[in-house]
Amino acid sequence: MTVEHKTNQDGNQPTHFGFKTVAENEKAKKVGEVFHSVASKYDLMNDVMSAGLHRGWKRFAVEISGVKTGDSVLDIAGGSGDLSKLFAKKVGSQLAQNPGQVILTDINASMLGVGRDRMLDAGLNVPALQCDAEKLPFPDNHFDCVIVAFGLRNMTHKDKALAEMQRVLKVGGRLLVLEFSKVWQPLSKIYDAYSFKLLPFMGKILAKDAESYQYLAESIRMHPDQETLKQMMVEAGMSKVDYYNLAAGVVALHKGYKT
Repeated sequence: MTVEHKTNQDGNQPTHFGFKTVAENEKAKKVGEVFHSVASKYDLMNDVMSAGLHRGWKRFAVEISGVKTGDSVLDIAGGSGDLSKLFAKKVGSQLAQNPGQVILTDINASMLGVGRDRMLDAGLNVPALQCDAEKLPFPDNHFDCVIVAFGLRNMTHKDKALAEMQRVLKVGGRLLVLEFSKVWQPLSKIYDAYSFKLLPFMGKILAKDAESYQYLAESIRMHPDQETLKQMMVEAGMSKVDYYNLAAGVVALHKGYKT
């Protein structure tokens, strides 16, 4: 979905925050507030909201990535570190003769803190770095795989973020985007009822924050659908882009290559 481009008095373009229109410089702050609020209950809410399916989606993404021992992986918006933990075991970050490296990043300090602590508790050598996906502090052609899971929809300039991910990939490297997407049409009414009634209610009961989960439901609806995101990845310089619909399109995994 697009937003009308007209300049605010302060020079910022309008963008969406859920169903609301805000100035670009306000969106990052508002998204930050959401994830500061939900960080401590993030994993619990993911398990409840998806009935544990998110763990299978993430394992599927790791398998589809094709990473092997010795590879380097960048986990963007990695939050509590589920994917970093899986990738670290896959690339041999511990005892392999030719160990790879996984770097966990997130723009939100509260989420990153949860992920960093989980890596330490698991005894994994995974650096945690707070950074903005639109301005990645890594050199060109550096990683074998870059993944962003359930984070792209919260970024203000998705095109810039995708271009940055493409930039830091090695030639032949893979970009994976695991994200909520457009559900199979016959299920849309049921999915809407779940998203806008049950989800905020669960947020209120379990995380003491209905408003943040209302935003999360709205942000899913504002995110590009499968074909639109595929084209965005192509425009960012990725080739052979394709996607897998998971759970009838509730989630889609996009994969592309840098050539």
